[in-house]
Amino acid sequence: MADVSLRRIVKTYGKNPVIHGLDLDIADGEFVVLVGPSGCGKSTTLRMIAGLEEIDGGEIRIGGRAVNTLEPKDRNIAMVFQNYAIYPHMTVRRNIGFGLRSARLPQAEKDRKVEEAGTLLGLTPYLDRRPSELSGGQRQRVAIGRAMVRDPAVFLFDEPLSNLDAQLRGQMRLEIKKLHQRLGSTIVFVTHDQVEAMTLADRIVVMRDGHILQVGSPAELYHRPANVFTARFIGSPPMNLLPGQVAVVDGRVAVALDGGGSAPLPAAAAGVAPGRRVLLGVRPDDLAAVEGQAAADALVIEGTVSVVEPLGPETLLHVDAAGAAVVGTAPGRRPPPVGGTVRLAAANDTLHLFDAESEQTLCQA
Repeated sequence: MADVSLRRIVKTYGKNPVIHGLDLDIADGEFVVLVGPSGCGKSTTLRMIAGLEEIDGGEIRIGGRAVNTLEPKDRNIAMVFQNYAIYPHMTVRRNIGFGLRSARLPQAEKDRKVEEAGTLLGLTPYLDRRPSELSGGQRQRVAIGRAMVRDPAVFLFDEPLSNLDAQLRGQMRLEIKKLHQRLGSTIVFVTHDQVEAMTLADRIVVMRDGHILQVGSPAELYHRPANVFTARFIGSPPMNLLPGQVAVVDGRVAVALDGGGSAPLPAAAAGVAPGRRVLLGVRPDDLAAVEGQAAADALVIEGTVSVVEPLGPETLLHVDAAGAAVVGTAPGRRPPPVGGTVRLAAANDTLHLFDAESEQTLCQA
């Protein structure tokens, strides 16, 4: 395996820059997911690592070796695409072994590698079938197997699960996670699906408009987003954001909400001075329906239930409160009715505060 280092990477199409001086270090054996909306530059970054796109500035190193001028075949990487790109006229065995066609290995060793990949990926019963006889998930495993047999330094995945239905995506996420744990491979994985990013990654790289906005573990990005974009992009449903202004309310520094009423200032943002325009953030799973008394420093929102979304163990509540639409949760067995009044509360240590202009966090890490 190998580490990957990107230094001041620039990519321009014509006069339009799409990657702006990108810096990123990926450790040996790490599973890193590049995530962001369409057009953010994540697939372009992956293709530059692979050598399928030339860089216009900076340096890419794989395993400590500069690879800027090397062809893809000389970078010791393997890439798995959204399109399976497997040959319909070949059996599974021959498709997996195709990655070894130019390897200077005895045929017995090639056969051993194919059998080993088939066993790891649960494809042994299908090795003599053709792709038309396989499910979508099995075909994707064939594509992964073809990459595996080459023993690459780095695996590159470009939205490999996008063509699968929801159930198969969940199954393949689990299989890719298990594969990484078995092999200890360095993996760079591109997706626009934040659920895939959260469930697969050791670290997530959030990108927008060719820039990296935040890098961290799934827990860090979910619980300590550095900016509004990350706060909204990571997590489903997205974080509630309530506009307001820091002010002195009843002798205490609080957030005077634009829709009326006030909210406590998060303890982690205690140094923010009155007069500043802010966005108060709270995740739906931290904003729960309550019947009794909430803590004195908790955020409490009262409003009318407009939509109820049962999810089994819990229910999502869409609530109209003081001119704002917020999403909270209630127990799955006894959700409040549509049109009913509900009180939602969130503990102070779950609240986030962002500067309204820069959209950067104001909470201390």
